[in-house]
Amino acid sequence: MFQSFAATARPDQGPPRLAALRDEISNEGLDGFLVPRADAHQGEYVAPRDERLAWLTGFTGSAGFCAVLSKVAGVFVDGRYRTQVKAQVAGDFTPVPWPEVSLSAWLKQHLPDGGKVGFDPWLHSVGQISGAQKELDGTGIELVRCSNLVDRIWKGQPAPPMQPVKSHPIEFAGETSESKISRLASSLQKAGNVAAIITLPDSIMWLLNIRGADIAYNPVAHGFAILRADGHVDLFMAPKKLNNLDGALAPRIHLHEPDTFLDAVGSLTGNVQVDPGTVPQIVGDILGDRMVDGGDPCVLPKARKNEAEIEGTAEAHLRDAAAVVELLCWLDAQPPGSITETQVVTRLEGSRRHDNALQDISFDTIAGTGPNGAIMHYRVTEDTDSRLEDGHLLVLDSGGQYLDGTTDITRTIAIGDVGHEEKTCFTRVLKGMVAMSMLRWPVGLAGRDIECIARMPLWLAGQDFNHGVGHGVGTYLSVHEGPQRLSRISHVPLEPGMILSNEPGYYREGAFGIRLENLVVVEKAPTLPGGDVERAMLNWRTLTYVPIDRRLIVADMLSGDERAWLNNYHSDVAKKIRPRLGGDAQLWLDAATATI
Repeated sequence: MFQSFAATARPDQGPPRLAALRDEISNEGLDGFLVPRADAHQGEYVAPRDERLAWLTGFTGSAGFCAVLSKVAGVFVDGRYRTQVKAQVAGDFTPVPWPEVSLSAWLKQHLPDGGKVGFDPWLHSVGQISGAQKELDGTGIELVRCSNLVDRIWKGQPAPPMQPVKSHPIEFAGETSESKISRLASSLQKAGNVAAIITLPDSIMWLLNIRGADIAYNPVAHGFAILRADGHVDLFMAPKKLNNLDGALAPRIHLHEPDTFLDAVGSLTGNVQVDPGTVPQIVGDILGDRMVDGGDPCVLPKARKNEAEIEGTAEAHLRDAAAVVELLCWLDAQPPGSITETQVVTRLEGSRRHDNALQDISFDTIAGTGPNGAIMHYRVTEDTDSRLEDGHLLVLDSGGQYLDGTTDITRTIAIGDVGHEEKTCFTRVLKGMVAMSMLRWPVGLAGRDIECIARMPLWLAGQDFNHGVGHGVGTYLSVHEGPQRLSRISHVPLEPGMILSNEPGYYREGAFGIRLENLVVVEKAPTLPGGDVERAMLNWRTLTYVPIDRRLIVADMLSGDERAWLNNYHSDVAKKIRPRLGGDAQLWLDAATATI
């Protein structure tokens, strides 16, 4: 199994660890210390060595941080984790709704007379620190650089990951690393910058056409890179990771030990491009006035998938869909109350493993039945494993890492006889996903400009959900990829080639959850008869082909256009996926894709 069901959150261990950390804070002459989720590379997911937030608090979500003071310890979490955090942290920790409550506002409240709050400059970005310091000016509260106090008290802290790196074939990458380096270096020259600092692991993997295994479910390796305007790249990565490459790296890539990275940064002369949102504060301290806010040069080119990446991803989705349909066929044959969440997860992973291109799952499969479905990022464990009972909704969110693409799909499934309220909520979520799928929009709009389309049916009923409508997705890279997002805070214009999720949902704590998710890719939209010839527009191409549970749809709530979209979608599912299935699954699919 790729996925483990061991319980990792142990709230009872939080209080003694918190007490030990407070002793270190006092010994250091500080009034507080910040414990982020992030590592030095500022990726979303971290290696076991860097799970400081989870080790201290018990909270295992993929975003958040803890601010520890002498009398209070706030665990800052966004809307996705408000339910989860309650079950994972002890009473010594106080959940804080973030970003509604900012770190600076919270510190002002709890340190009214000022104080010194320590932070590890490797684990916080330039943008985070500069923004907080600006808001704290004149309060007497000072953010102080210091060594990592959690590492001092963490006995048995795991070693840094040292998994081997492999090359990513051109047939899947669609462009050589030499070509990528040359065009990005040319952009640096035009901007008058001598180099760019790259810390995001997936950016380095994309640029150099390599993949790693330092992070579970994400094919990335830890390291740092300096892209120089003369077309050379300095890669700072443990040599033992690179032993299997056999000369696959481009000649202009020069290898260095990781501990020489800061010295190399210090030796740069001229303007150096960085992304303040991801570059560690310690790098900013060294660069000083030489630092230029130009962004990570890989982020946008990586997001604009080329033809090989798109078609590879499309093919990966078809194979993945067949695996999911086989699972759904099996699931429908199980009487309510006869199986548990872990059995569903295990069966689905086994179905995916028939594909030799599968390298890993793309995240811990979310299989939340009944009340567990209301926990947006629920991870089933041996302690929480629940039976799929009659009347439950099962939220099944999963994906695979294939050599040619990354998948991410969510379906909500009826278990037995589901109530009318659940069906009406499900239909509103479906209407939102369909509305987004049918959307055409003018070139230049960002995710924040259109994400409300998927919320409208819920809004009209006085309902909503506390996560974004969609996130970017990589190609055999991170399942959550920036900068493209369908989110209220996304300012990045959507462009052809960007792959995103379309995943509205609805959650009723203690009762049920609903989410539907397809992956879609941005394409140029054809001009419609009578449309503005000069007005360039974009639309979506759907990549995910798995039926939507018709038993949960209140058909009378659908408009004619929505009904037509759904029937056309199910027709496409049947045509594309049926030939890939076994006999029982073919018969199941015929019924699941029948016209409404």
